[in-house]
Amino acid sequence: MTEVEVLRASVLAALGEGGAAGGVDAVGRVCRACVRLLPVDGAAVSVMADAGQRELVYASDTVSTVLAELQFSLGEGPCFEAHRTGGPVLVPDLAAGLVSGWPMFAVEAAGHPVAALFTFPLQIGAVRVATLDTYRATPGSLTPAELATALRVADVAALALSGLQAGGASWLDGGGPWLTASGMRHREVHQATGMLIVQLDVSAAAALARMRAYAFGHGRPLAEVAADIVAGRLSLDGDPDRGPL
Repeated sequence: MTEVEVLRASVLAALGEGGAAGGVDAVGRVCRACVRLLPVDGAAVSVMADAGQRELVYASDTVSTVLAELQFSLGEGPCFEAHRTGGPVLVPDLAAGLVSGWPMFAVEAAGHPVAALFTFPLQIGAVRVATLDTYRATPGSLTPAELATALRVADVAALALSGLQAGGASWLDGGGPWLTASGMRHREVHQATGMLIVQLDVSAAAALARMRAYAFGHGRPLAEVAADIVAGRLSLDGDPDRGPL
């Protein structure tokens, strides 16, 4: 058996244990395998929704977590592009400045030991539900053989996520049992989004965009802004620049 086949077998075994915890463990196995099988230094898997919401399921290291948080906070980055286009996003040299679609993320990512990014969309059936995000600290492209391996690993990652779905998860509304197992990072952001949908009579995408714009304009973390909204300390009703109550 090839290493990818061994990985697939281990994921199936983890899913066979049942429950959301087994699914999260399977996703973790895939992320750790990425670092072993590919010339990358870290990997993460995040589920996504059309409204631009995403939730980190697993990250292999601190830098992968930081990159996931940056993309969520800014609403841009390779994960959004991969999810939108349905194809891999391969950036062999982040410093080359060829990422006009997400300039803010590129600038912020450059402040970390990240020189190359390789992101892959994950599908369950015909639906794109997540991305596998990898990075390396030195510039360089994936060889054709490495890219083929990465695509096979991405398929295994989708298999791991299917275990979460089969467990009855509702990934982004806070009610899915896997959220407890994975440690939901953005619960207050999702709660604040729901509050703004009602208060401003806008779509989920528009509500999240309003929060992101406020956070970016005031130099504050998105999670901090969301916490203030949920606690009633901040209102974005009317003037988007309106400050704390």
